[in-house]
Amino acid sequence: MIDIFLKAFSKEVWSIIFPSIWDTVYMTTISLVITSFFGLLFGIALLITDKDGLFPIPIFNRVFGSIINAVLSLPAMVVIILALPISKLIVGISYGPKACIVALTVVCIPIFSRLVENSILEVSKGKIEAVKAMGASNWDIIFKVMIPESLPTLIRNFVVLTITLISVTAIAGSFGAGGLGDIAVRYGYQRFRSDILIASVLTLLVSVELLQFAGASLSRKILKKRHLL
Repeated sequence: MIDIFLKAFSKEVWSIIFPSIWDTVYMTTISLVITSFFGLLFGIALLITDKDGLFPIPIFNRVFGSIINAVLSLPAMVVIILALPISKLIVGISYGPKACIVALTVVCIPIFSRLVENSILEVSKGKIEAVKAMGASNWDIIFKVMIPESLPTLIRNFVVLTITLISVTAIAGSFGAGGLGDIAVRYGYQRFRSDILIASVLTLLVSVELLQFAGASLSRKILKKRHLL
């Protein structure tokens, strides 16, 4: 077992791992940009169209919320399979990193939408009412109160989103998406290369820990700066 673990750090293993790291970074970065934009947009839409929201549209809120919940209720693997035909329509292929980006966004946009909604819900209603009493418009309340006040929580949830995307890229590797998941499955599992499997897992673990540390540090700095003001 020790020999296999040591072999996981060999030049041969990392010559296979390094190209897959780039594929994972590429898929995660592009998906993160798309998911962050639409997740923030949808999360705010869910919040403000609630019956107690700034722009109450209960029917829209219920229908849109039901669609979000329906996608959330499905396992990531099922959503990826269902998204493959959509990937072929958009990018022309149903495999590889580009096709995976479409599947990743379909999986993670609903997740981030709910995270954004919950983050903004933590903002004190007293602050919102006070700003509203001062004559602020609804758009000012959204962009100058709700989002800034919920920023530390949004950052932590952004890190959760990034980690989720990395884990979903690993699942998508089973469907020819490339990246670390593909290497772990194709080399580590199917070819019984435990050294490559260990190297893939360690790379994912280190990536997640670094992201968690960076997100927590940034969130703490924002909170500390806010307390000093």
